[in-house]
Amino acid sequence: MKRIAVDLAKSVYQVAECVRSGQVVQRKRLNREALRRYIQEQVEPVEWVMEACGTAHYWGRLAQSLGHHVKLLHPRYVRPYRRRNKTDRNDCDAMLEAARCTDIHPVSVKSHDQQQLQQLHGLRETWKKSRTQRINLLRGVLREAGIEAPASTAAFIQAASELVDQPELTSLNRLLHIVLAEINLYEQCMAECEQQLQRWHADDDIVRKLDEVSGIGLLTASALTATVGKPERFASGRQLSAWLGMTPREFSSGNSRKLGHISRQGNVYVRTLFIHGSRAALLAAQRCQARTPEKLTQLQRWAVETAARIGHNKAAVALASKLVRICWAVWCHERRFNGNWQSVKPA
Repeated sequence: MKRIAVDLAKSVYQVAECVRSGQVVQRKRLNREALRRYIQEQVEPVEWVMEACGTAHYWGRLAQSLGHHVKLLHPRYVRPYRRRNKTDRNDCDAMLEAARCTDIHPVSVKSHDQQQLQQLHGLRETWKKSRTQRINLLRGVLREAGIEAPASTAAFIQAASELVDQPELTSLNRLLHIVLAEINLYEQCMAECEQQLQRWHADDDIVRKLDEVSGIGLLTASALTATVGKPERFASGRQLSAWLGMTPREFSSGNSRKLGHISRQGNVYVRTLFIHGSRAALLAAQRCQARTPEKLTQLQRWAVETAARIGHNKAAVALASKLVRICWAVWCHERRFNGNWQSVKPA
């Protein structure tokens, strides 16, 4: 099968054709419309090799719709194959070399719905960061004026309109109300994103099952399904956990083996949601132990014992890794979450 590498950009695309392994027979430099025609002109099935960067999934879907095979490679795996200078031509050659390595797992091409869902999460996260910036700005102004403000975000937003009307801030009153209006606008935008997520996943049975897992809500469940796509890509839940950067980073040589902190090499947003969710699940387990210890599930008991042994923060990350594996099992085997579930290894 002919293999064609495409170095993607905004308006100029470098193309390298390879018929036999390691031998480039033709190179082209095309604009956007010319690349579209070039893909459509390929009569026989072609393997298209691209880096998993901006617009790669769009071009991948276009090529797949015409019956071609698409291989998206992570730029980190392509970089070692690039020789000498960083040019579009050398990037294409590096992609062709990296595509020959069968041990490099390609990035799956995301569907249009998956990308729309990820962009919705991105919008919400952007508005949340902007809201946090405005809240911190108001906190700093109030603190410099000697005005005490509530610690929680919800209580601060509720009391902010009265706080900025204090006589100490009379000269800044009008401008501070503009900042407060921006905070309220971002709050409404975030609420609209969450309502949109609920509408999109109202009939999604997988998201509903994942939502039942301790510490997993609609945001985490929808972000996980949009990012992973098909759980069958991973042979086990631990592979998914490693893909998200939840497993320890290893520094080993000879007979010496050392495991460090988590690798943090996966999707930052999804990993953050899992860790925040595991913190909430760990706090709920500790409250349950203090009030009604007889109602603790095995998962909660393990989390509490782990926190007592290695500390709260490390236990939260360990619980997040376990929740990832649980989500994979719930997703793949299509079963309901059970905190007392015990897996049985095959004989």
